[in-house]
Amino acid sequence: MRDIPKLPEPPYADYDSPEIKVGVFSKAFPSLAFYCRVSRAVFKAARTAKQGNFTDAEWYHDAWLIRDAFENTGSTISIKGTEHIAKLEEPCVFIGNHMSTAETFMLATMILPYCPVTFVIKQALMDYPVFKHVMRTRDPIVVGRVNPREDLKAVMGGGQERLKAGTSIIIFPQKTRSDNFNREGFNTIGVKLAKRAGVPVIPLALKTNAWSNGKKFKDFGPFRPHEDVHFEFGAPLRIEGSDKQAHEAVIEFIESRMKQWGVGVEGGE
Repeated sequence: MRDIPKLPEPPYADYDSPEIKVGVFSKAFPSLAFYCRVSRAVFKAARTAKQGNFTDAEWYHDAWLIRDAFENTGSTISIKGTEHIAKLEEPCVFIGNHMSTAETFMLATMILPYCPVTFVIKQALMDYPVFKHVMRTRDPIVVGRVNPREDLKAVMGGGQERLKAGTSIIIFPQKTRSDNFNREGFNTIGVKLAKRAGVPVIPLALKTNAWSNGKKFKDFGPFRPHEDVHFEFGAPLRIEGSDKQAHEAVIEFIESRMKQWGVGVEGGE
């Protein structure tokens, strides 16, 4: 395994996976090899979190272990658009599609070098075995996904509070993770939060279906090393006037990247 970098000072360049020789075991049993690597990283992070020592630097380091798990099991990673984060002079709302568990782990390695960040997450992640210890240290905004009115209240209140304190927010405005992108299931809550708080939006398109969603246990689907991983950040959008225009711009950015990466797009013309 490569040495994991420490939390760097900006500037932080875009990234493409180097050539990595995949071991015989990983080639023969990719899912087993991948989940062994992920489990080690998660248990390490949870142990540190329970001890009260899970800093941003620890989060960055352990998120890199997940990136290593992808690359050492045969998948390649491409990250683009980090210059848009580098130019920010204030916190923002990152709005992206949600494809797998991967982005919850990996985004820290892309954003933390520039700014503090946390997530809008569902309550289930706060109760998830082992991983709950990590998420509780990140001061996330928690929604129940049962009462939309209460969820909106939580996001608006908690989001503005964190943004005012200088922490950016990552939000996935979909009901559930999906291999495809469907604009009809992509709500406006992220744009509403950014407008209310007076901060910009950064669109985020991602393809992480190498870590597939399982049928019985959603977080543990087969690992698919032939699927490349992509993350791309768009230019900041300042919301002036109607938030519908900004919402449409986010959707168009994501749809364009999905088509470029060969991902299915639904709900458009």
